[in-house]
Amino acid sequence: MKRPEPIAVLLDMDGVLYHGDRLLPGALRLLHRVTRLPHAYLTNNPIRTPGEVSNRLTAMGLPRPDPALILTSALATARWLARVRPGFRYFAVGAGGLDAALREFGEPNARNADFVVVGEGAGLDYEQLTIGINLILSQGARLIGTNPDPTVDAVRNGRHLILPGGGALVAPFAAATGVTPTIIGKPEPLLYEMALEMLGCSPGECLMIGDRPDTDIAGAERLGMWTALVRTGRFAPGRPWPDNLPVPDFDVVDLEALMTALEDAFPGLLAEV
Repeated sequence: MKRPEPIAVLLDMDGVLYHGDRLLPGALRLLHRVTRLPHAYLTNNPIRTPGEVSNRLTAMGLPRPDPALILTSALATARWLARVRPGFRYFAVGAGGLDAALREFGEPNARNADFVVVGEGAGLDYEQLTIGINLILSQGARLIGTNPDPTVDAVRNGRHLILPGGGALVAPFAAATGVTPTIIGKPEPLLYEMALEMLGCSPGECLMIGDRPDTDIAGAERLGMWTALVRTGRFAPGRPWPDNLPVPDFDVVDLEALMTALEDAFPGLLAEV
């Protein structure tokens, strides 16, 4: 059955709208068009709260997004855990944005946690690993990872660095316990499904714009969403498409090329006002 044309947009951010603190060409123009439509921002990064993400985008010169339209893997994790076990107790490993999201729905408890939740950022050390392992093996706590990314890109002092992602940080807990973690972020469906609920549309009515074939595109394709890959992140122009991943509807070099391609395919979708 033919899909309807998209009426809503989901946007990844890092590698799509910016690198480090530098806006990518076409980002401002794209957002001026997208913000007329039902839209939301999705990120596997659990480090910052939605409010902090909004402030960061504003500081880079973009229109200030409503924090309610920003869905991080940390917030999605917290909401899912609240559905599974209302009033849950947790032990969190990761940066402040993860704990802030979990505290909104649950209670920190390093002795009797229902869940050991592993995100990204500083926080994993020998003591944290020991606590988490024992909660899982002795208390029956369930191991949760906010996202599966083995590595993430960062810019520090103008220098590009590759940092450990959520997948790398949850791996020691899985290895030590023999437990397979439940993963929340892209390409798993939960983050997309929550965003679609926010926008009130079906997968076939929504376009996902991202820069990573293995997360942004793969997960959205599996749900039946329209997909657009911009090669402005780590997946560079000219790089061959991985054989084991679904091909996006649009595969373009940058945001300017994407806007042209979308206008050709769906006249008026991103029309300037």
